[in-house]
Amino acid sequence: MADRRGPAADRDRERERVVRPERIERDQVSFEGGNEQVEGRHPVMEALRAGREINKILVAEGAQGSITELLGKARSKNIIIQTVPRTKLDQISEGRNHQGIIAYIAAKEYVELDVIVQAANNSPRPGLIVVLDEIEDPHNLGSILRTADGVGAHGVIIPKRRAVPLTATVAKASAGAIEHVPVARVANISQTIEQLKKDGYWVVGTDVDGENMYHQVEMTGPTVLVIGNEGKGLGEVVKKRCDYLVRLPMVGQVQSLNAGVATGILLYEVLRQRGEKK
Repeated sequence: MADRRGPAADRDRERERVVRPERIERDQVSFEGGNEQVEGRHPVMEALRAGREINKILVAEGAQGSITELLGKARSKNIIIQTVPRTKLDQISEGRNHQGIIAYIAAKEYVELDVIVQAANNSPRPGLIVVLDEIEDPHNLGSILRTADGVGAHGVIIPKRRAVPLTATVAKASAGAIEHVPVARVANISQTIEQLKKDGYWVVGTDVDGENMYHQVEMTGPTVLVIGNEGKGLGEVVKKRCDYLVRLPMVGQVQSLNAGVATGILLYEVLRQRGEKK
């Protein structure tokens, strides 16, 4: 695989910068299970001031007063805020004193994208990064983190919306790998892929109609593997950003694999190819 940053990159035509419109509707998927809850205005504000990693904040409709300052601070940190009926908070509150607000704390701190790229640059091995496009099952995410650690991947990237964050359930499913694999949480997967291309990575996405079998694409150089949602696969915009689309052989009646299993096959194919190069 040629170095994307070298002369071979001249063959690529300039790609347009795609900005996905900001989604302003309410999140359709709930990922509360397995999160550490912080309830009440003062505790949530203290969590913000302490720099705790917050996956999402739920606020009661019509809440006013000191909560305005709190939400302003949360927005300045680009934390997802979801407005819900007060009855919803009453149902999920553990202490029954939520004061109109509940925050969900991440099981581990996220890192910036640059941290993952720099770690790959400093590694004796070619960069290997996994990008997940709206994975919703915490057990899949935990399994992927476990495999990513096993093959020495430099990091995993997940979107802020429509995807499971780092919860306690994810941590348990990862069997400890969550402590060793850096995870970045980004606002726009498509733009992130474009940035990684500029950093010299070749991008390989998975698709049931991919032109190549998974073992036919060389992945010995800096590689990004993109794995799609468990049901709908890769989004169309993300799919267009990939340099290659690969498929896995399926001879049975079910024409798709569990996302964690598919990721494992691809990651170990990368390891196999790189081992042969040695």
